[in-house]
Amino acid sequence: MAILTASDIENFAVNGYVVIKQVLNSDLLTSIAHGVEKNLASPSVWANDYTPEDSSGRFFDDYVNWKHIKEFHDAALQGALPRIASELMNTPLPRFFHEHVLVKEPGTATPTPWHHDDPYYGIEGMDNVSLWVPLDPVPTSIALRFIRGSHLVNRRFIPNRFVDDSPYTTAATGFELFPTAEALEELGDTVVCPAEPGDVVAFHFRTLHCAPGTTNHASRRRIVSFRYVGDDVRWTSRPWKTSPPFEPEGLNNGDELDEIRFPIIAL
Repeated sequence: MAILTASDIENFAVNGYVVIKQVLNSDLLTSIAHGVEKNLASPSVWANDYTPEDSSGRFFDDYVNWKHIKEFHDAALQGALPRIASELMNTPLPRFFHEHVLVKEPGTATPTPWHHDDPYYGIEGMDNVSLWVPLDPVPTSIALRFIRGSHLVNRRFIPNRFVDDSPYTTAATGFELFPTAEALEELGDTVVCPAEPGDVVAFHFRTLHCAPGTTNHASRRRIVSFRYVGDDVRWTSRPWKTSPPFEPEGLNNGDELDEIRFPIIAL
């Protein structure tokens, strides 16, 4: 039985994002929250802390811990999340790419700057989706912002470092430096997407998005993004360090991600 409506699927395809309301149950959210606490207590070598020295809040992120945090493993490979990914990408066999934990403590001044995820990853292809799962209420003041339809704009941008918003390089074939705020406004309407625990905010890897800090927000903002790819996605190299910094481990440009790090989920 399908989880999504035809409207959900169309909105994702046309706009590059969709908010799916109250699709995850409390047991799943509690399990994922336990996984986040395990991750915070024992970060991986790839964890980052983007908190400036003069900030009272903390902005923590980490990824690719699903193999040893059971709660992430089970959420990623079983139940509602892979089914949602399957329906949005129109494939019966979604492939799990990785999970990404993002925690902003109260009073975190550091925003998530405008970006699209695609250039950070060592993959190419349009069949993909991030399932952004909030574990705390995310009101309008701190919610994700998207540029509607930006995943279909035939422009790709050199990624910037989150720590200081500087570009990874100044020139790269097929990519341009990130546009100014004024130029961003010309790419489409900006839409704000508040969300509650139980909701899933699904968006394409090429959809431009950002999120404010939590300076005036009294609670934590815990998010886990579960990322999936579909039939056309292939391995590629980038002229910068990817995020996550996966090594090829035998994969060549143009290869399917056919290995244990990126499991196919038979639904």
